[in-house]
Amino acid sequence: MLTDIAAKYEKAAHGMLRMVVGFIFMTHGGQKLFAWFGADQSAELISRFGVAGVLEFFGGLMIALGLFTRPVALILSGQMAVAYFWMHLPRGFWPWANGGELATIYSFVFLFLAAAGAGSFSVDNVMDKRKDT
Repeated sequence: MLTDIAAKYEKAAHGMLRMVVGFIFMTHGGQKLFAWFGADQSAELISRFGVAGVLEFFGGLMIALGLFTRPVALILSGQMAVAYFWMHLPRGFWPWANGGELATIYSFVFLFLAAAGAGSFSVDNVMDKRKDT
């Protein structure tokens, strides 16, 4: 019975996961690029933090909208894996000990979205429907 209820909301949950994760990821880029959301200063655009900010802001926006979700999610999953290995792993292996929980979670959520796609509530879905007609 519980699995029937969960299956009924699977498409909505998929869309909500994508939208919320994309929006929250976008705010990390907003902090780096524009000093929004409580950041003290913005990053230099031509730096690894600036490049990360561009990927996070615009990639997060595209994920939230469900636009080119699979390739964008694959790039962002890789970005978060690199962030983990560059920034967190030197402080210890375990994510809870080195502050890398978010990078790990984002990497695997984006990997899921790269495999599963944007879902029903997305620009990708609208574009696919138009292609079919």
